[in-house]
Amino acid sequence: MSEKRDYYEVLGISKGASDDEIKKAYRKLAKKYHPDVNKEPGAEEKFKEVNEAYEVLSDPQKRATYDQFGHAGMDGMGAGGFGGGFSSGGFDDLNDIFGSFFGGGFGGGGSARRSNGPRKGQDRYMQMKISFMDAIFGKTETITIDVDEQCSQCMGTGAHSKDDVTVCPTCHGSGTVVTQQRTPFGVFQSQSVCPDCGGTGKKIRKKCSKCGGKGYEHKRVSVDVKIPAGIQSGQQLRVSGKGERGANGGPNGDLYIEIMVMKHDYFVRDGRNIFITIPISSVDATLGCSVDVPTVYGDVELSIPSGTQNGQQFRLKGKGVKDLRGSGQGDQLVEVKIEIPKKLSGEEKDMYEKLRKLQAKGGKESVFDKFKKAFK
Repeated sequence: MSEKRDYYEVLGISKGASDDEIKKAYRKLAKKYHPDVNKEPGAEEKFKEVNEAYEVLSDPQKRATYDQFGHAGMDGMGAGGFGGGFSSGGFDDLNDIFGSFFGGGFGGGGSARRSNGPRKGQDRYMQMKISFMDAIFGKTETITIDVDEQCSQCMGTGAHSKDDVTVCPTCHGSGTVVTQQRTPFGVFQSQSVCPDCGGTGKKIRKKCSKCGGKGYEHKRVSVDVKIPAGIQSGQQLRVSGKGERGANGGPNGDLYIEIMVMKHDYFVRDGRNIFITIPISSVDATLGCSVDVPTVYGDVELSIPSGTQNGQQFRLKGKGVKDLRGSGQGDQLVEVKIEIPKKLSGEEKDMYEKLRKLQAKGGKESVFDKFKKAFK
């Protein structure tokens, strides 16, 4: 069996990491290696490793035990620890330890009891690519997913009618059974999930004809996802109840959708501001001109003053992105790129020659001559 990695190393955090840092690291890695998202070999094992590390480090008691004893303090505890005294959690962990040696533990182990209660299903993760413009203005995107939903006929009971649900005769409704085992150390008793009812504490005389007694239906459903205006790459949207199926009547997990905004050919976004580079001729930069600049809201007239330099920026107020929380709107920054013609017609060349002679005749220094003076 391969040696376990350090839990802090698994999550990529320091031993002094805060609870928020632990949670942030877990969410990032869980999203990266979730089997629904990552189909690469080994991804599922990494996902399980991440979950195991988070289960320990997110629990202050388990984390303290791990910090003191390492993995040795976790062995046989289902990622639990001795903790402080015989509280319900510590007692359950002791039960798990003895269970690994003797098939049981001290009576009344809480692990089996916890498994009997309703548990929310795991969350699911997916990515969605949207266009630059859809991120600016928002939209409603319809996706199709497979999900397990409560049976509409039996309402999750799995029975033909409510009268067909009875208390399990084996566990008497507790969902667990207790067994005893004699060992050299004495008599130990363990608690496990009832084999007859699967931990539900109930038996069904006549199963629901629609779901076959499962209490849920596997469906392929369409979900409308509302993408708010101003969303950015990396932000997530939550769709409640569209995750993995819950256990023992527990609710489904949630679906988290990470937004990936595709690049635009000309616009570049930085927060609430939008950048664009426009080309103008050297003549227009020298004499000044008026141009219709593209924005995400349509063309806007911009006056380019005479003497505009290459790389100079102009601001169009309120032509950026609306804040996701509605607290304002950004601007559009327009950068000028002066394009020098590589080829000139005969007439154009004559005009440039006349301009050069005119500058020399007037005794005006050239740009290069001014530059050279700095070295004298």
